[in-house]
Amino acid sequence: MQISRTDKSPSEVSLLIRADAADLTPIKNHTLGYFASKVKVPGFREGTAPAALVEKHVDQRALADEFIEHALNRLYTQAVDQQKLRPAGKPEVTIKKFVPFTDLEFEVELQIIGPIKLADYKKIKLARKSADVTVAEVNSVIKSLQQRLARRKPVDRPAKAGDELLIDFDGKDKAGKPAAGAEGKDYPILLGNSTFIPGFEDNLIASKAGDEKQFTVKFPNDYGVPDLRGQPVTFKVQITKVNEVIEPKIDDAFAAKAGPVKTVAELKADIKKQLKAEKQNSADRQYENELVKKIVDKSGVEVPPGLVDEQIMQAEENEKRDLVTRGQSWQEHLKAESITEQQHRERQRPDTEFRVKASLILSEIAEREDITITPEELEIRIQILKGQYQDPQMQAELDKPENQRGIAAQLMTEKTVAKLVEYAGS
Repeated sequence: MQISRTDKSPSEVSLLIRADAADLTPIKNHTLGYFASKVKVPGFREGTAPAALVEKHVDQRALADEFIEHALNRLYTQAVDQQKLRPAGKPEVTIKKFVPFTDLEFEVELQIIGPIKLADYKKIKLARKSADVTVAEVNSVIKSLQQRLARRKPVDRPAKAGDELLIDFDGKDKAGKPAAGAEGKDYPILLGNSTFIPGFEDNLIASKAGDEKQFTVKFPNDYGVPDLRGQPVTFKVQITKVNEVIEPKIDDAFAAKAGPVKTVAELKADIKKQLKAEKQNSADRQYENELVKKIVDKSGVEVPPGLVDEQIMQAEENEKRDLVTRGQSWQEHLKAESITEQQHRERQRPDTEFRVKASLILSEIAEREDITITPEELEIRIQILKGQYQDPQMQAELDKPENQRGIAAQLMTEKTVAKLVEYAGS
């Protein structure tokens, strides 16, 4: 086999591959073996006829098609190995010449992962931050516990701050169509907590059970549902109940109801401990992200555009599935965002490029550090995940090879980042 290589860019290569009879004969024999059990040859049981007789009885077009598929796959794999290439995505193959079973010439255009220039990651240092918990944060949790353990007493009077309302509501956009994610039934809302859309609670003050309200509010620009950000929505609200919230006194009896403790002091200590653990976990994730970014920024790799495009399209498909569950089409989503499909994809490109680059660099570090995942480590993680997801369908998903490969990749990333943290703090 002869290979002519042309580097079009650091991430794009063209290979012209030529194979003669010596290269193609073993592939032809393999292909005939594939047909041996499918072709009837007089005087022979299925699968026992000599290759020469099988060739005479097989459809020649089918044989050529099957041969070319086997030949392209095998020769391409051999060429990639010889050239020490790391393909990124599917190649584009063009057959230039084919003389059945004696001469084959084809061109392959492929995107590759180019040379990776790693930063001296062992010398990159980053100070870790400790998480602190304030008295105000502990008291905020205490207040939430008070509200959760409070007694609700239905009242027949206008609602005021501190009351809890149960409401049915639905929202419509400026075109008069139902706004996805802007509806609810028997929804509890505590007036004065400001946990709902700004301006929403203000319209419910002085309402009574049985009242119906209609008003328009504008969603914040940073709202969790992208389609509703900055959009005016007209709500129709039915107040079904007004409850006076009678909060319990903060004493040892309250503490015993709120958690596995006996006193208020023990409750506050337990809350502080849990908050500290949560904040430290968040701080550790932020630290890891900052460390990885620092290493990625100091490293160099040409990110293959096809690999980025593949990740963007995969994220887009996930987004489309999420929209279906919210009762919204892809086109409605784009219209609400006031962007085209191409603009939506380009908006994802910078972050996606960084994630792909980080993944490639972390993989290179894992290889250099000889980091591996044992079957036992993978099995333990899978069992932990199965314990978290009781749904049989989700558990079945965890048994699929492609999902287990994803879990193994995540484990590899975690172990690699842990090694980088070790270097950064030493």
